[in-house]
Amino acid sequence: MFRYIGNKTRLLPVLMEEIGIRVPDGSTVVDLMAGTGCVSLALRKNGYRVIASDMMTYSKHHLVTQLLLKSPPAFFSLTLEVTPYSIESTYDAVLRYLNEITPQKGYFYQEFSPEGAPANGTQSRKYFTSDNAMRIDAIRDKINHWCKDGLINGFEESVLKHSLIMAVNEVANISGTYGYFLSSFSRSSLCTFELRPIAFESEGSINHIVLQGFAEDLSKEIIADLCYIDPPYMKRQYAANYHILETVARGDFPVAVGKSGLRDWWDQHSTFCTKTKIRDSFRKVFSDMNCPLFLVSYSEDGLLSIDELEKLFSEFGQVHVKKIEYARFRSNNSPLEKKLDEYIISIEKR
Repeated sequence: MFRYIGNKTRLLPVLMEEIGIRVPDGSTVVDLMAGTGCVSLALRKNGYRVIASDMMTYSKHHLVTQLLLKSPPAFFSLTLEVTPYSIESTYDAVLRYLNEITPQKGYFYQEFSPEGAPANGTQSRKYFTSDNAMRIDAIRDKINHWCKDGLINGFEESVLKHSLIMAVNEVANISGTYGYFLSSFSRSSLCTFELRPIAFESEGSINHIVLQGFAEDLSKEIIADLCYIDPPYMKRQYAANYHILETVARGDFPVAVGKSGLRDWWDQHSTFCTKTKIRDSFRKVFSDMNCPLFLVSYSEDGLLSIDELEKLFSEFGQVHVKKIEYARFRSNNSPLEKKLDEYIISIEKR
């Protein structure tokens, strides 16, 4: 997966061990703020029934692709349209068709490429080369039309958008997040944009649930044996830092604001990124969810100290803290230390 603030790929062995100690195989485990879905996928591989959720639309498409499928969907309604591009399957033909579609000067070209003319009158932006932005525009437009005309179902849309998001990330001219672009094009951003086939996961069942929404709102709907929470640690909002991926996932054309071209992301603003509201957000999740065990990842860089967290969580039950030295997320040229303490905090509700 792509670089992502707080990504837990390296922490997976420890997380799976901690979860395995507490609940048996086949238990229902929640990945409440699933992000790129790496923890959800590991849970699936380890034999758990997963309920995965996130506020971001791009996360939903990742989760559907990784949790609810074992092989490519059939794309029955596109068979005739993509037959000339057939290789081994209709899925392969669809990818080839999209890769060979005629580029067009659309929203991404105008707003995010050096030859474009942003609608707000700022200087052109350099998130993508002009050629790659035109390829993205053409593919987005085709997927939008297939959705509007009912030619692809929800699974097929998620698979294509998952592939599109991954391909976009490969050629984005960024240091780590989409908060801003680099002044000169990086080597990877000069590569030709291309959709690649997904390696679908064959292990584990597909009897899982994917939800989209705020954790505080979804908690009251969930019944589980254990809930894993990987909340934002700092003030950086995911909706702002990954605004372009959200636009890819939604297939829309938002007003691009300021020099960085941010979309209006307030509808996905997380109170877990706000020091005055984070406690109430945790309390609502713990109170509302029908779940006896919680496992929370947090960092020493977080808005709350470990002492503050222990005090807060002890309102709901017995608390245990495990400290792990972990690699810090850093954008290029960051002055921050490479290592920090990561905490895995367990709460056994009374």
